Amino acid sequence: MVKHATQIVLAFLFGTGLAGALEPLESDPDYLKAANHRFLAKHDKNGDGTFEKDENEREWRRSKRLDKNRDGKLDAGELKQRQLRYVGSSGRQLRDVCFKRTETGKVYLDVYFPDVAVGGAKPVALYTHGGGWAAGSRHGAGNALFNTVHIALLKQGFCVVSVGYRLVKKGGETAMRDCVIDAKDALRFVSAHREALGIDPMRTYTFGDSAGGQLSQMVLLSPPENLTGAPELAKYPYKTVAGVSWYGPCDFEDEQLFNHNDRENFRDRFGPRILGPNSKPEDKLRLYREMSPVKYLTKDSPPLLMIQGDKDTTIPVKHAYHMEKRAVALDAPVEIMIIKNAGHNWRKADGITPIEPSTKAIVQRTVNFLMEHSHAK
Repeated sequence: MVKHATQIVLAFLFGTGLAGALEPLESDPDYLKAANHRFLAKHDKNGDGTFEKDENEREWRRSKRLDKNRDGKLDAGELKQRQLRYVGSSGRQLRDVCFKRTETGKVYLDVYFPDVAVGGAKPVALYTHGGGWAAGSRHGAGNALFNTVHIALLKQGFCVVSVGYRLVKKGGETAMRDCVIDAKDALRFVSAHREALGIDPMRTYTFGDSAGGQLSQMVLLSPPENLTGAPELAKYPYKTVAGVSWYGPCDFEDEQLFNHNDRENFRDRFGPRILGPNSKPEDKLRLYREMSPVKYLTKDSPPLLMIQGDKDTTIPVKHAYHMEKRAVALDAPVEIMIIKNAGHNWRKADGITPIEPSTKAIVQRTVNFLMEHSHAK
C-alpha cells in the first residue's frame, strides 16, 4: 500500500514537471553522460559494461572509430569521445535543453538561431523526427536532407526548434498521444521563454517526417489548447501558420488507407502505439480519431503541404489523396506533392529508378512553402 502510494506521488510530481516548476532555459551539462549511459544500456547485451561488435554490428560500424585501444570494445571512458549530431549551422545553438520532466525522465529540445541578423522576434520552425513513434531522436534534425531544410530556414531568419519526445516502448506506459503532447509542450516551453529566445510563438511553422509528419500535422491542425501535458506549460500560447509533412499518416480510423494487396491489415502495426497499455476496448475509436490529423481539418486551418511517395508501403500515398479530398470538401488549404518511384524515406522503390522530382526539389518545395506563408525576411 505504501509502495503504491509512493508511485502515485512520484508519477504526479514527474508528470507535472516537479509540481509546477517551469524548467530553466539552459543546456543540461550532464546530457552527454546520460546519453552514453543509455547507449550502453541499450547495446551492452551481455551486461559486461562494454559494447562489442557482435552485440550490434550496424551500430558498431558507426561507433568503432571510438575504439582507441583497438580491443574491439567500447567502454564508458571511450564513449566520452562520442559526438552527437546537431544541425550544422554557423549561428548560435542552445542544445540539450530540458523542457519538461515525466515519469520516464527528462524530455529535451534544441534551439538553433538564424545565421543572419533578424529585426524583431523570429518565427519558429518546429521539427519533429520520425521513427514510428518508437525510435529516432531530435538529433535527426542534423541528418542529410533535414539538415539541408533547416540550414535553408535559418538563412531565411527562422529559429529552428528540434524537439525530442517520449518514445513508445513494448510494455511501457507511453502511447502516441504522449508524443503529440510532448511536441506541443515544447512549443509552450519556448513560448514561456519567448523574450529570452527572441522568438514569436504566434508565428510557428511545423515540419516532420513519417511519424514526425503525423506530429507536424497534429501540432499544425489541432487547437493549441488541446492535448496539454505539463500543467506549468499549459497557459503559454502559440499559433501555427503553416506546416509540411513528409510521408506522414493523416487518418488511423480509415483502415483502407494502410492496406495493400500484399500487406492486409497493416494498420494493426500502429494500433498498440495509439492505444497504449491502459486503454479499454471502448476507447479505441475515440483514440484513433484523436490521433488522426484529418479530423482537425477545417476551412480555417493553417496551410498544409503533404509530400508522399507513390510507392510507399509504410505510409501509402493514399493518405495524401485522402487529406486532399477532405480539404476540397471543406475548402481547406491543403496541397499535396506526389513523388514518383519513391518508397518511404524517399528510397528508390525498385532500388534503381530515380525518384521524381528529386530530393533537391523536395527540399526546395518544403522551404518555399513555409516561406510563402512567412513574414521572415
